[in-house]
Amino acid sequence: MTLNVYLSGEIHTDWREQIIEGAAGLDVRFSSPVTDHGASDDCGAAILGAETNKYWHDHKGAKINAIRTRKGLADADVVVVRFGEKYKQWNAAFDAGYAAALGKSLIVLSQDDHQHALKEVHAAALAVASEPRQVVEILRYVLTGGLPE
Repeated sequence: MTLNVYLSGEIHTDWREQIIEGAAGLDVRFSSPVTDHGASDDCGAAILGAETNKYWHDHKGAKINAIRTRKGLADADVVVVRFGEKYKQWNAAFDAGYAAALGKSLIVLSQDDHQHALKEVHAAALAVASEPRQVVEILRYVLTGGLPE
């Protein structure tokens, strides 16, 4: 069984790499949004033409990024959404809600001190982890039935 896992959320730490490296040897295919902040912000203007108004610049980029995000979420078996130190990451909250609405298995990766702020997001998740290694162990268990050593 191959698991398609979409890694969404915070882009300023190496949590994605930790999960991908930890899952080496497992039958997992990973995807994610564009994590180059500049490319993500500017894709609309770079592809469709420059905008003098920042609202329309961002609007074009958001819509093009939504094409990738929707495809990644739709194809995923499992969606992992990471909320970083500043939990107010709207893209991550949207992705969590969208994944839940699609009936995807949702794993939230967040800090313990964000429990109250993220209670609705956590309620939609099948698992709430605080460390990338816990996400790896969930994936390992799902694929092999094996517990951590």
